[in-house]
Amino acid sequence: MSDTSTHPPAAAGRGTTAWSTGFAMFAGAVLLVTGICQALAGISALFRDQVYVATPNYIYAFDLTGWGWFHLIFGAALALTGIGVLQGQTWARVVGIVLASLSIIANFLFTPHYPIWSLVIIALDVVVILALVREQRETV
Repeated sequence: MSDTSTHPPAAAGRGTTAWSTGFAMFAGAVLLVTGICQALAGISALFRDQVYVATPNYIYAFDLTGWGWFHLIFGAALALTGIGVLQGQTWARVVGIVLASLSIIANFLFTPHYPIWSLVIIALDVVVILALVREQRETV
């Protein structure tokens, strides 16, 4: 028997592409929001570092003011990259993967100062990387 379906074969791929594009939009929104939150965390570390726990004898210990500047600058970069991902820019997807990877490392190092926040951001970064890598593969 022959297939009398009226749907062309390309229609099956469109659903997957639309889903991955929606997932990339989610990644862009998460990058934007976490970037803003990271910048706000940096501002609080700069102006009121008593908010964070100063862990003695931590092997990866850094000054909280240094962490504040890092989070402020890094958060701004994440937010700008999130805007680029939302606009569909290819460079933003590549930069988003790199920045989310660096964010995982940075938040691992920041875990003793703000553990729950760091673990949540690490989990979101993993989802962002998954979404952006999937989007990269779908467009090739």
